[in-house]
Amino acid sequence: MSQLLDAADDASDRAAVKDVQRRLASGEEELIPAALVDRILAGESRIRVWREHRGLTLKALAEKIGVGQPFLSQIETGKREGALETLRKIAAALSLTLDDFVG
Repeated sequence: MSQLLDAADDASDRAAVKDVQRRLASGEEELIPAALVDRILAGESRIRVWREHRGLTLKALAEKIGVGQPFLSQIETGKREGALETLRKIAAALSLTLDDFVG
């Protein structure tokens, strides 16, 4: 009986690994570099960290979501809170969900 359970566990693990590999290959999932995680854990602005990781300047992201660069800068630095719709636009522009950068 133990061998059957072990075999079932192994098959389940293999299926889970194949699913992750498929999602990575299709772009549904991505691996996050440790340096990015370290910056977020150190308290840096999640929006800034992700923006820089995606290779966007503040100006480029602001243009992409249709807001002024100073306004986006204030959101990044925490001086202003962005409206939910603005945060959704930022998330979409960075290929993220709101959960990815709202602490």
